[in-house]
Amino acid sequence: MSFNLALLDANEKNKIELDKQASFLIWKMKQAKGGPEEITKHLTTLTSEQDKEWFQQSVDKYKRVMGVM
Repeated sequence: MSFNLALLDANEKNKIELDKQASFLIWKMKQAKGGPEEITKHLTTLTSEQDKEWFQQSVDKYKRVMGVM
């Protein structure tokens, strides 16, 4: 099954982008190419509390999935 992401509303597109960013930052931590300070730095750039919450949930999810503490 395929999905056309261009048809999603702006809020859903933003959620997907935040999820991708969280995944990348956790991957960098796993590869020892970045640290937890990058996550903190990224959180400070987000203005919406909803975006911060969604990003943090994604970070927690990918830490669990990738086995990063």
